[in-house]
Amino acid sequence: MLATAGRAAAGCGEAPRPRLDWAGCMKSQLLLEDNDLTDANLTKTRLTSTDLRRSKLGGAKLAESEISFAKFGAADLSGADLEKTIGWRADFKDAALERVNFTMAQMSRASFVGAKLAGANFAKSEMNRSEFTGADLTGADMSKAELARVDFRKSNLSKVNFSVSNLSRANLTDENLEGVQLGGAYMYLTQLGGADLTRAIGLKQPQLDIACGTPDTKLPAGLQRPKSWPCGNEDQE
Repeated sequence: MLATAGRAAAGCGEAPRPRLDWAGCMKSQLLLEDNDLTDANLTKTRLTSTDLRRSKLGGAKLAESEISFAKFGAADLSGADLEKTIGWRADFKDAALERVNFTMAQMSRASFVGAKLAGANFAKSEMNRSEFTGADLTGADMSKAELARVDFRKSNLSKVNFSVSNLSRANLTDENLEGVQLGGAYMYLTQLGGADLTRAIGLKQPQLDIACGTPDTKLPAGLQRPKSWPCGNEDQE
């Protein structure tokens, strides 16, 4: 037991480098910006409020880690594993997050503004009140995700899978939803003003009936603009 504890302590004291092993270590409130942590093992690591801006974390393992309030602005996390990670108010502004696995992550109020998220997997994640404005989500999987009040304005949602997700009060204003899968999505007061839904996949009339569109919202053939549109201001807040 003492030998095992000694090895763990030695690993946690290791200086930042590619492929390091900080699994299970306490690394909160550190200044680690501009470091190369490519392929690092950060599984179950506590990184709360740690600054990792502009760092290289491609292929890193962060599954079940704690990254609330951590800063990853302009960092490269391409192909990283963040499954079941807790990241309340984590900041990924302008970060490279292509093909990142966020499955079952809990990241409410996180910022993904301007982030590159093509092919990312958010299935069954919790992203309520997070910001994705200006992000590239091409081909992302957001099925069965909690996305209440998420802001998707000015983002690229090409071929995103929102199947069976919770999009209540999410903001999709002026978005082009061509090829986006919406089958079974819960769309209570989802903001669809000016959105183009003509080529959305799986959208049904009952979903539109509880959403919030405007006269310039474009609908698929066979679906009707609800009489409740446009919603009142109180419904859109």
